[in-house]
Amino acid sequence: MQIHLKTLGCRLNEAEIESWAEDFQTRGHVLTQHADEADILVVNTCAVTQEAVKKSRQIIRRTHRKNPQAKLVISGCYASLEKNIKNDIPGIDLLINNQQKDKLVDITLKELNIETVPALYSEPGETSIFSLGRHRAFIKIQDGCRYRCTFCIVTIARGNERSRTTKEIIDEINHYHTQGVQEIVLTGVHVGGFGSDINSNLHDLIKTILSDTDMPRIRLASVEPWDLPDNFFNLFSNKRLMPHMHLPLQSGSDGVLRRMSRRCKTKDYKNLILKARAEIPDFNLTTDIIVGFPGETDSEWQESIEFIEEIGFSHIHIFSYSMREGTKAASLSGQISSDVKKERSRELHALSMNMRQSFLNEQINKTSSVLWENRNDDNAWTGYTDNFIRVSLVPIDASEIENEISNIKIIGIADNVNHCIAESI
Repeated sequence: MQIHLKTLGCRLNEAEIESWAEDFQTRGHVLTQHADEADILVVNTCAVTQEAVKKSRQIIRRTHRKNPQAKLVISGCYASLEKNIKNDIPGIDLLINNQQKDKLVDITLKELNIETVPALYSEPGETSIFSLGRHRAFIKIQDGCRYRCTFCIVTIARGNERSRTTKEIIDEINHYHTQGVQEIVLTGVHVGGFGSDINSNLHDLIKTILSDTDMPRIRLASVEPWDLPDNFFNLFSNKRLMPHMHLPLQSGSDGVLRRMSRRCKTKDYKNLILKARAEIPDFNLTTDIIVGFPGETDSEWQESIEFIEEIGFSHIHIFSYSMREGTKAASLSGQISSDVKKERSRELHALSMNMRQSFLNEQINKTSSVLWENRNDDNAWTGYTDNFIRVSLVPIDASEIENEISNIKIIGIADNVNHCIAESI
């Protein structure tokens, strides 16, 4: 059988389809990037915002139209929250919720009466991650979240925290490394909550990964700032742990943070970042900000803007607040108008661009290592530095360096402030 996998949303969804791809292949099935050639179509949906719900519905319909004869399997947060999805959208053969998705391949093959070919009949050495055109592996370390931020529907869709065992994670990382993968990203719904149910924690997991694997580059997906213990940044003394963290702030106003039920005040966040920058050379900080949360006054918005500028980020994921039925925030008074949210979003985008340009300017003449991924439209090799800056290599190198790691010096910034220009050293 030919299997086509599609996902949208978070890195956890990416990690899940990589796992499904590997599982389908070991059972003798073949991955295809072309939906119209597939016998089975699997879509991993998202529901973090109303826009994500809209896109999920569009992708399901579009995928079915491309190949109406194929079996269509839907999973993910939208599929878990919307119980009547099969009635609303035609063509769905199988619905698998988040609590079942670790067994998606088993359920799909059983429910759709598809025979499994013994693994020895499949092509030896083919790696699902490369079949999907990836240069790094996303490693799912846990699922679910025990906290309930008032705006978040994902914790409801994903359920309680469930950690994988350290041995499972180590074995998966070592497996990918033997297949040539150079970089992994530890991901989950609540990454910092890893181990809460198995008497472990994220700090200990990373120590074990550093000692029991030889993976050259290790990254972290989004981590809640309150989950980091005092000694956490000591781990970065090992250069295999990349000096970049995505620490969601959501708002720079303590009043808004209280209404969000966030567990970190601005003072605590600032102290954490000061500590990180003191201990980790060339530390790169990115974040999430929600614009127009219910009740956000003009003065609170100004507080937020000033705090965001004080901290400084190289990139901000900006979300206009989207009311999600089933969350506490949906019932809060003081819903902000679309016009106000658009204006505040424009202001924050402008600030974010200025901060990004300042950060990239600071990188000029610095040296770093880069994992090379592909060539851009100018035929120059591109990739990411250890602190997660996208760079392109000049002069153009004719040799094949895809998936190699080499040292570079940053010599400039692209005109669109999208990435830096580097030269080999």
